[in-house]
Amino acid sequence: MDTAHNMNVTLQPGLSSANVAAASVPMQAIVHRQYGTPDVLGFEEVARPVPGEQDVLVRVYAAGVSIGDHHVVTGKPYVIRLSPHCGVRRPLSQVPGMALAGRVEAVGAKVTTVRPGDEVYGDAPAGAFAEYAVVPAQRLAPKPANLSFEEAAATSWAVTPLQALRDVGRLQAGQKVLINGASGGVGTWAIQIAKALGAEVTAVCSGRNAEMVRALGADAVVDYTKEDFVGGGARFDLVFDTVGNRALSAFRKVLTPTGTYVSCGGGNSSLRWLFRLAKVSLASLFTRQKLKTFIVIPRRTDLLALKELVEAGKAKPFIERRYALSETADALRHVGGGHVRGQVVIRVAGE
Repeated sequence: MDTAHNMNVTLQPGLSSANVAAASVPMQAIVHRQYGTPDVLGFEEVARPVPGEQDVLVRVYAAGVSIGDHHVVTGKPYVIRLSPHCGVRRPLSQVPGMALAGRVEAVGAKVTTVRPGDEVYGDAPAGAFAEYAVVPAQRLAPKPANLSFEEAAATSWAVTPLQALRDVGRLQAGQKVLINGASGGVGTWAIQIAKALGAEVTAVCSGRNAEMVRALGADAVVDYTKEDFVGGGARFDLVFDTVGNRALSAFRKVLTPTGTYVSCGGGNSSLRWLFRLAKVSLASLFTRQKLKTFIVIPRRTDLLALKELVEAGKAKPFIERRYALSETADALRHVGGGHVRGQVVIRVAGE
């Protein structure tokens, strides 16, 4: 990864003299000015961001790395470029990264939920792979007291399975749920959240991860390298698909007649993602089964719910690897390989 020392400061209209001074303070960050493999990333000195009235400036201690970050850096699937902080031809936000944990450095004039010095975690629209990041206040919550900053950064991604299982899938105590991709960053959280909701969990993963997912609470494990979950005869009230690597028809075969299929994975191809979205939408019109895809909506209330769950000892992150901020490209290469066990985090600062 290249190192540069050119600091470009772009001042926003209406900044006060104090904010202008803050904007000129340098920081280290991971920067990408074009889409491509993780090789396009630079480790550079840039201007520290300035929070708006409803924003929080966070001193980042750790950041989580997910396949979503890999999509943002590579610009693939191409549909990702339509999101607000990406761009069709080149990135709009030059510092990537979303999940983070750290301490509040400063708050905007209208922020009342946190104050300087608070330990927080959450999900930034962009900018987490840096020493400081600006985050809307509603996307932050107090860090779980029993977690380190690294563990808290890995917890932000649990919002995805929480919304998928509780809100979209309407999972109830006593129901049976199948989790496809159970050993990944989302799947490991999904197992624990499903168990906390009182469900019976069957995890689909490779044999090398069977012991891990059982330790996280899975009641049964299907090793996809040796058996097909479709042929097992079991039927499930809910299927949560985190991978999108099987045909929709396969998942429908293992659902009960009124069961629910929820997908948050569509692969690296825009056509494949759009085709799956269309197929799920169309098929749902002709069956009693509920077939759904969804997009995660960051909410402070969900972060607070996860904090309560973690502090009660009902869920915890499973961190596979840790990297330094300067090694972010290596972290993204690992995540992009598609065989991550649990979560991957970036150490940005000492605790």
